[in-house]
Amino acid sequence: MATIPTISEHIEITLGVCGGKPRIAGHRIRVQDIVIWHERMGMSPDEIIYHHPSLTLADVYAALAYYYDHREEIRRDIEAAEAFVRGVEAQTPSILQQKLQKRI
Repeated sequence: MATIPTISEHIEITLGVCGGKPRIAGHRIRVQDIVIWHERMGMSPDEIIYHHPSLTLADVYAALAYYYDHREEIRRDIEAAEAFVRGVEAQTPSILQQKLQKRI
């Protein structure tokens, strides 16, 4: 009996697409996005597909399975993305904050 590579049907890695990060096949939604929505934002798999109807429940569970098999790698990717955002925010002052400071 042959085994069916279920996760590879749902997860793909393509150089030049989403920074070469693992993503849902046929989408630009990365595994790390699913992880953030599920673990940090507390969204259930059903809620994730409600907000992203082009995904299937199997896509979400495959992303989570991929994450649990590659936890350290995905966590490093999330931390690197968050550090990048913090750096950009630190170098780019908020227009709203600038306007509020002018009013004071």
